[in-house]
Amino acid sequence: MAQQNNLFTLVNTDVEVPEGLHLLAAISGFTDAGSAMQQVSQQILSNLDYETIAVFDNDELLDYRSRRPVMFFEQDHIEDYQPASLSLHLVRDEVGAQFLFLNGYEPDFKWEAFASSVEVLFSYFGIRDMTWLHAIPFPIPHTRPVGVTVSGNQKNVIAKYSEWKPRTQVPGNIMHLLEFRLTQADIPSTGFVLLVPHYLSDSEYPQAAVSGLELISSHLGLVFPTDELRDEGVAFTRRITQQMSENQELSRMVESLESSFQSEKAANGMGAVKPREREIPDADEIAAELEGYLASHQKNKLENDEDQD
Repeated sequence: MAQQNNLFTLVNTDVEVPEGLHLLAAISGFTDAGSAMQQVSQQILSNLDYETIAVFDNDELLDYRSRRPVMFFEQDHIEDYQPASLSLHLVRDEVGAQFLFLNGYEPDFKWEAFASSVEVLFSYFGIRDMTWLHAIPFPIPHTRPVGVTVSGNQKNVIAKYSEWKPRTQVPGNIMHLLEFRLTQADIPSTGFVLLVPHYLSDSEYPQAAVSGLELISSHLGLVFPTDELRDEGVAFTRRITQQMSENQELSRMVESLESSFQSEKAANGMGAVKPREREIPDADEIAAELEGYLASHQKNKLENDEDQD
């Protein structure tokens, strides 16, 4: 029985979960370029109605020393603490369509056992398929739409959406393993990996989250709130444009990426974009400067807001 699984506990068992729902997964791992997964998760859990139906056991899966919980100290005592969470939620989108949302931290331990536990949940709830999101840094300019590479066992979905089809070795994450195990079990599985401009990977990049939600909407027919993210994206692009006008090195790097993007795409579809050789700082240096600029811009905005109050 699913209730007896030693990695998760079913909660709110009085909630009716229809069979045949889609499962969407957004798991935070060792990389979340542009904070895409964080923003997608926040949009879903802050703006849509949901019920938590399963909670995974931190003591079995989490390394507390590497991801220490937040403790709330009240003058002379610990009043509360906020541990990390990994849970399965039943969510209603903006038009009332239900889906399941697997969200939280990437397990530090027992990956195979976790994958088996998710398969148990698939069987118990009669889940139809899984779609998961991930975001990685990629040498693509922000002047272009966020790219995507698609994995899984749904060839029609891959043919429809995937812009980049490399043959390579990558550091694995738990969703790679879960996709592999579900494919072995003949369960439909699709992974959307967002390709975020590498010089913006440490920034909160709203366009990446919007692209992720648009892909899910197109693929699964779900409707998500994106107006706030789109507005933030417009403001973010405006700040980047201003920074480019003030920083010739950043401007030259973006121009180089844009030129490489056009030539590579014309030759091979979306290939491995290779920036031209130029005497400009590398992406890490640009990103650090850009992050400082955006942080100072946000600080000035907050100070102006406080002055107005």
